[in-house]
Amino acid sequence: MNAREDHENVSGKAYDAALARRLWQFIRPHRKVFFLSLLLLPVHQCFNLAQPLLLKAGIDAVGAGDGFTLLTTGVLFGAALLAEAAAYFFQYYLSMLVAQRCLADLRVALFSHVQRLPMSYFDRNPVGRLMTRMTTDVEVLQEMFAAGAMNLAADLVLIMAIVAIMLSLHLELALVSLALIPFLLLGINVFRIKARQTYRLIRTRIARVNAYLGEAIPGMAVIQLFNRQARSFEEFDDLNRAHRDAIQRSNVYEASLFSMVEAAGSLSIALLLWYGGGEVLQGIVGIGTFVAFSEYIRRLFVPLRDFSNKYAVIQAAMTAAERIFDLLDTSVETPGRAASPAATTPAAVPAVVQPSRGAVEFDDVWFSYRPGDPVLKGISFKIEPGERVAVIGATGSGKTTTIKLMSRFYEVDSGVVRVGGRDVREWDLDALRRHMGVVLQDVFLFSGDILSNLQLGNGSIPEDRIRAALRSANAEGFIRRLPGGLHAPVRERGNNLSAGQRQLLALVRMFVVDPEILVLDEATSSVDTETEFLVQGAFEKIMANRTCLVIAHRLSTIRNADRIVVFHRGVIREIGSHTELMEKRDVYYRLHQLQFEGQGGGAATPAAGDAAAVD
Repeated sequence: MNAREDHENVSGKAYDAALARRLWQFIRPHRKVFFLSLLLLPVHQCFNLAQPLLLKAGIDAVGAGDGFTLLTTGVLFGAALLAEAAAYFFQYYLSMLVAQRCLADLRVALFSHVQRLPMSYFDRNPVGRLMTRMTTDVEVLQEMFAAGAMNLAADLVLIMAIVAIMLSLHLELALVSLALIPFLLLGINVFRIKARQTYRLIRTRIARVNAYLGEAIPGMAVIQLFNRQARSFEEFDDLNRAHRDAIQRSNVYEASLFSMVEAAGSLSIALLLWYGGGEVLQGIVGIGTFVAFSEYIRRLFVPLRDFSNKYAVIQAAMTAAERIFDLLDTSVETPGRAASPAATTPAAVPAVVQPSRGAVEFDDVWFSYRPGDPVLKGISFKIEPGERVAVIGATGSGKTTTIKLMSRFYEVDSGVVRVGGRDVREWDLDALRRHMGVVLQDVFLFSGDILSNLQLGNGSIPEDRIRAALRSANAEGFIRRLPGGLHAPVRERGNNLSAGQRQLLALVRMFVVDPEILVLDEATSSVDTETEFLVQGAFEKIMANRTCLVIAHRLSTIRNADRIVVFHRGVIREIGSHTELMEKRDVYYRLHQLQFEGQGGGAATPAAGDAAAVD
């Protein structure tokens, strides 16, 4: 839990001005509507401020017996009320229109940015945390518009205008009525300082709650299988109580400010009654002026009372914006963490290059996910165009890492990975990955239908091409049996399909994209025997005349490979064909004996300390 807490810490400085400028970049495209909504603010306030003056004039007209002035004042007062309501309606409508448009743009920008982030970022950040940034934090910005928090400056102008009017009406009465304002402003400033810290804490703790749920819900089967419900409940309860406590602390500050403003407003009215009442009795101040003062005091304390709510929202919004822009500022230039000083300097401008029918080369490659703990140690091997090479090795030996480096999800520490004769850092990333097809052990399917999962957003792929790919991948039979065929629904992560069916669909994708380089990572490890027969038949078709890298733990599936590369503890121990490696009677031979003869045989005994079980 501490690691999460440290990662969630953000700077303590209030970068409100800088954050507001960055938010403006999303408001700018809708600035005409935004400025129109701002223009309606003083219009609304003017009609609001005019009403006490009209009330004063009406009361004075009653005292003077002037019926015409009374009627005129009444009509103007009603018109001011209607105009104020209309101005407020359109101002609120337009401000929310701007909010919805600019926040929709912000969500799109966030999602676009997240799609380009390196895999190392997702290694460090749980899904729940990212979901908080893209949903909850953006919704907080929407609340800022809805609560009128953008109008704090206008509220300040309104307060100053009310004070100026009161001073112009009667100086002494105004000074007495406003005597508590300096003390109130001091209390508001204390609240401002405390609230900033509290709202930041709330955002941090809700992110932890979401991060935990993002792990626990997908892992619910494991939680139930191992009877871990009670422990998971305790962990979630701790996180939830911490979030609740942070909100309660915020509520204390808000309630204190609200009660302080209410008390100050009531005391100001009491001072007005005490001093102003005496002035009225002595005939120094008119009844109309007295009533106007009471109305202005009421209007003065409305924005001060609402300040607690508006400030709460705007501070929460600034904290949310800080976290959102922290995500948007995450570098996408390097598809992994920064390379070490020993790394080869990449080309200054990535170039779109054409492959030499899929040649792949690892040249003295060193790589580590964590500094000082290398996974690959000086790996060098080459796959010629059209050649089929298998990679095997014990768990953690670095087999799957080669795929991540080929696809440039990570940068090498030193050495070079070449595809098509060029350093992968010289490739345009989109072009590089278009020339590769990867079939993983755990196939990921999106919610929707079968067809959309095979097209993967490319609606221009004709259905005839999809059906041809289904036949080539031996998947046409099971698709035909599904209700709806290609339009059969796919639930979240494809959990309504078997592992074998998902694997066949992954192969169909490969036939559709027709890559020069094909990578198969444990592609048959979780399928039944019948489906494996279909999958193996499809593999033979798709691997024909392609450069193929096959990572497997079933040695029976790689006997026909042109070459077999044996990884052991981050280095290459052997390279050769199945026959050549069996004749050497080294690591590959012992792994073969472990799989086909069992650990009870004498030949398998030496492998215990040298070649662990293959993953």
